Amino acid sequence: MSKDGTNRGGARPGAGRKPKAISEKIASGNPGGRPLTVVEFGDEAVNLSGNEMPPVKEYLKAKQKDGSVTCAEDIYKETWEWLHERKCDHLVTTQQIEQYAMSVARWIQCEEAVSEFGFLAKKPTGTVMSSPYVTMGREYMKQANAAWYQIFQIVKENCTVDLSERSPQDDVMERLLTARMGIKKQY
Repeated sequence: MSKDGTNRGGARPGAGRKPKAISEKIASGNPGGRPLTVVEFGDEAVNLSGNEMPPVKEYLKAKQKDGSVTCAEDIYKETWEWLHERKCDHLVTTQQIEQYAMSVARWIQCEEAVSEFGFLAKKPTGTVMSSPYVTMGREYMKQANAAWYQIFQIVKENCTVDLSERSPQDDVMERLLTARMGIKKQY
């Protein structure tokens, strides 16, 4: 407690060592000895049915001021399918997926604007300044990474399959590069 009577400091959200993935715990023989939470379906697995992807919200596919459409809808679908393949789609909220998809789409928009207008801009006084798209792009990239780390942490803690293969986050730079060339790649 500080002199003015307010509590400051303390544990920050997300601080500390991240938990091991459940697949790593199983592979190492569960050295901690605590019971692992693994969903076993047994004979009931035959009766399970898949659930459909939640509908994509309209704001993810809305037309932009210049008439273009963001790639947020594609990113949303790709991320949901990746989660569905790992049977973790019910653990991650649609809002988290939407936030991630929109942040990536906005980051790509900012990078395209930097490519079109350059790294420098002119102030009304005539002096040169850094382009605001560079700063906005950096902020959207931070948001996208933070959202992805939240999603991936949930998957890592609950998925028993190997996560070393490609993920939607790996394809973000490829999507940016193909968007710059005007190529609409089907994922």
